[in-house]
Amino acid sequence: MAEKTREEGALDPRQAAIDALLALSAETAWKDIGLNDIAGKAGLKLSLLRGLFPSKGAMLAAYSRQVDQAVLDGIDEGMADEPARERLFDVLMRRLDVLAPHKVAIENISKAFAVDPLSLAAWNRVVTNSMQWMLVAADIDAEGPLGAVRAQGLALAWSRIIKVWLRDDDEGLAVTMKEVDRQLRSGERWMERADDLFQIFKPFCRMAERSHERRSRMRERLRTRFHDFADARRRRSGGQDDAEAV
Repeated sequence: MAEKTREEGALDPRQAAIDALLALSAETAWKDIGLNDIAGKAGLKLSLLRGLFPSKGAMLAAYSRQVDQAVLDGIDEGMADEPARERLFDVLMRRLDVLAPHKVAIENISKAFAVDPLSLAAWNRVVTNSMQWMLVAADIDAEGPLGAVRAQGLALAWSRIIKVWLRDDDEGLAVTMKEVDRQLRSGERWMERADDLFQIFKPFCRMAERSHERRSRMRERLRTRFHDFADARRRRSGGQDDAEAV
């Protein structure tokens, strides 16, 4: 019946694939989950699955984006006047609430990535992008070089928070909340130092930018002169050819 429903298009096949991956991840080691397994669990043809996602990692990244959207949809406007750390604390705790239904799957995937550097590096890019959105959700600047540093720092903090959360069986998540607070306080101090360093190096960054702009303008002028010279040669060559033809 489920397969018929999916064929009729009543269930989004992308969502079916993501759900299947998460369900399999809760009961099977990540390395043992094949694309055929996901297609079978989702009730999809393998050819359709290939058209939807290039890999398991892409399905997992799509799930991460769904989590981002769920958190952003639930932004608490009442937190707007709270300090930045409190706003970010609220955002991260809501992210954990969204992840909670798939806690077992996340634990198994985390274990697999811990011993697979390539997968871990690829996943770090996904998490860092998500953390950029979490900073925006907390109304914290996430643009430019300093924003990129903030997002990467928060991604590292998030990896530590997840480890604690996976071991925290208390319904109130008291231990996890304490870890979130600890990581954010530590991150605040680290970002203050990073901001100081950024301010120190900011003049040098501007000098490098101006130097790059000057080199770009010079290259463009040389390119224009070369094209003008080449056009002039072609015109002279064409004139000579015409004279010889007469």
